[in-house]
Amino acid sequence: MSEITDVDEYGRPEPPAAADEAATLLGFLDFQRATFAWKVGGLDPAGLQATVGASSMTLGGMMKHLALVEDGWFLRSLHARDLGPPWNTVDWDADPDWEWRTAAGDTPEQLQAIWQDAVGRSRAALEEALAKGGLDQPAQRTWPDGRAPSLRWILCHMIEEYARHNGHADLIRESVDGQVGE
Repeated sequence: MSEITDVDEYGRPEPPAAADEAATLLGFLDFQRATFAWKVGGLDPAGLQATVGASSMTLGGMMKHLALVEDGWFLRSLHARDLGPPWNTVDWDADPDWEWRTAAGDTPEQLQAIWQDAVGRSRAALEEALAKGGLDQPAQRTWPDGRAPSLRWILCHMIEEYARHNGHADLIRESVDGQVGE
């Protein structure tokens, strides 16, 4: 996994400045995860259910969504493993936004656990994959057209996924309690 060389004032591990490609990508993913943890940390149910403008997006929904994304890419796609609870109990065809919709019924502690547990599973899945091969290895589950993204692609996608949602989280968190920061 990525080597933590420095931690910033918000508790986020700085990505390594000079490392190999895998350590650099993992460092940036961990930085994005830590940014998200900072943005959702310490909020009560009302804070996790707050919205901004016309959007229905909430920080709680984002936590549950990112947990699903973690499990989806690192367990289901990369290792071709079936998803466990709560994802395996959902009729995704009938309720494609289930994770966003149901987060309002979860406590902050439940949402933190769902997300942190998914991140833990992802870290273990990444460690396992990297021990078997490098970033060029393809995901075991293919896309409908038969292509399989590489582990490198999955890591870049996850960095992008977190970065995009961290922008959303910045706006929502500022509307909740005025907290700002990169």
